[in-house]
Amino acid sequence: MYFQRLIFLCTFVKLVHGAAQNSHPADHHQWIAPTKSDVRSPCPGLNTLANHGYLPRNGKGITVPMILDAALPAKFSLLSGDAPTALDLDALALHNLVEHDASISRADFGLGDNLRFNETLFKTLANSNPGVNYYNASSAGLVMKERLDMSIKTNPNITNTPKEFAVRIRESAFYLSVMGNVSTGVAPKQFVQIFFREERLPIQEGWRRSKRLITAESMDDMSNVIAQAANWTATQSCEDLILGPNLVI
Repeated sequence: MYFQRLIFLCTFVKLVHGAAQNSHPADHHQWIAPTKSDVRSPCPGLNTLANHGYLPRNGKGITVPMILDAALPAKFSLLSGDAPTALDLDALALHNLVEHDASISRADFGLGDNLRFNETLFKTLANSNPGVNYYNASSAGLVMKERLDMSIKTNPNITNTPKEFAVRIRESAFYLSVMGNVSTGVAPKQFVQIFFREERLPIQEGWRRSKRLITAESMDDMSNVIAQAANWTATQSCEDLILGPNLVI
């Protein structure tokens, strides 16, 4: 349960409850696209924080105080590198820490680039729930199923345990909650697509941060609907997660 709360609660505090409700050219947290020398992670949320300046814009040398102030998933990501007090975002490409197979925006580890956004794979989500301008929990679950089916067919070394399934559920509930309504699980397609493709808060398009605190508990009902729609079965059992020579979760 400790591990679940730590990794699944991808509610980086600054994004949901500290981000400005309006944007201004002089705003220190305006969106700026990363340069070629900047580094980013497999997580669109952490990348969005960096693009808005809530984390270092170059994605490097992120320290413990910065992490405590900005993002819960980043706290866990300190375990991805050798340095105990700082990290670069691209270190999170380490397989099966926060990165995982059957992602809706990144290629599987072993099949391609598991760090950078993949438009071809993202179209699975982008083109889902046709005929309406929103995504919901049911459509999110169907997208998860489609992506997993693709990975099983193409990746002979796929990792698909209950851990990965639970992470993928929380990620889906998270983007619906942050970009839409945490109570209903309905999120405008435009907001979600901007979040993934540009790693930007769609403030100019009308997005506003949630007035309701987003927690693991607040996403539970939505997560149950996503899980049911995903109709998932494991292809492996869970293994202990090793985090260094003496730490097993």
